[in-house]
Amino acid sequence: MRFHNLMAASIVLAGAVASAALAYDFGRAATSEEIGLWDIDVRPDGVGLPAGSGTVIRGKSVYQDNCEACHGTNGVNGIKDRLAGGQGSLATDKPIKTVGSFWPYATTLFDYIHRAMPYPAPGTLSIDDTYAVAAYILSLNGIVPTDAKLDQENLPKIKMPNRDGFIPDSEFDQVANHDK
Repeated sequence: MRFHNLMAASIVLAGAVASAALAYDFGRAATSEEIGLWDIDVRPDGVGLPAGSGTVIRGKSVYQDNCEACHGTNGVNGIKDRLAGGQGSLATDKPIKTVGSFWPYATTLFDYIHRAMPYPAPGTLSIDDTYAVAAYILSLNGIVPTDAKLDQENLPKIKMPNRDGFIPDSEFDQVANHDK
């Protein structure tokens, strides 16, 4: 009986809160500037990449300052995910999943670094430093040369070694193509 009374009271309280919110017009529509702060995702085709650029040389410095403590020198032997090497290992008994062996799109590397790194202060790298770190990690994997400079034009054109190792989900393709 106590449980039913507690549930009934909860439902009445929830209804009262909802009614108060409607009666007093709580909340407001987000401004375009506020939406822009959250609308930072980058699609595999490069849509959403911001203007900017970064070099492998700059990326090495940014990586050493912000990434090396977790991911190790040159992207290996860190306490967190390995970032370099592993090419040709996916079909073995001990696959090594890294940016160079597993990731299908270079653009999603940028997206992940920009939104989730560095730990514990995600989103603190500038756009240029994010391009630079992506360039450095790609160079560690032999995907771009050591003198590469990445930007929103050339990053989507990079074909990752495992790009064709994924089977597209037809439902996702329909949604993605609907936006075009």
